[in-house]
Amino acid sequence: MSIEAKIQELNLELPEAPKPGGIYNPVVQVDDTLYVSGHGPLRPDGTMHTGRVGDEITEEQGVEAARAVGLTMLATLKQYLGDLDRIDRFVKVLGMVNAAPDFKHHPQVINGFSDLMVQVFEENGRAARSAVGMGSLPGNISVEVEAIVQLKKEARPSL
Repeated sequence: MSIEAKIQELNLELPEAPKPGGIYNPVVQVDDTLYVSGHGPLRPDGTMHTGRVGDEITEEQGVEAARAVGLTMLATLKQYLGDLDRIDRFVKVLGMVNAAPDFKHHPQVINGFSDLMVQVFEENGRAARSAVGMGSLPGNISVEVEAIVQLKKEARPSL
């Protein structure tokens, strides 16, 4: 099943791919590796999930925000690649949680992102991962995630 068909089957809605908010590229490609800049939790209406997890919002709302980051990142990857089926696997993920000082469940929050990638890409969506707490994130967003993604090798004709 194609990734597009999987997204439809899961009844997922990708937001509009966000424009860079600074002087950087959302995706940088080196050979068959994509380095995906940090993405925030964009809702379909263009607003962001905001609030400090464990203080202003609940852990469950943080999980929802992390899932929204996944959808946002997929939108950026689709815009960059044209076809999400070009992705072989997610290699490494760094999840950052805007967390209250005493919050301890950063990995559970970032599971919102990771669970989505496994739903869409199956085992190829399961990456090496770090999940850390931050004192703040830009615009008071709840979660930010960056990733390293490997593309499928292009089929080469036999000689």
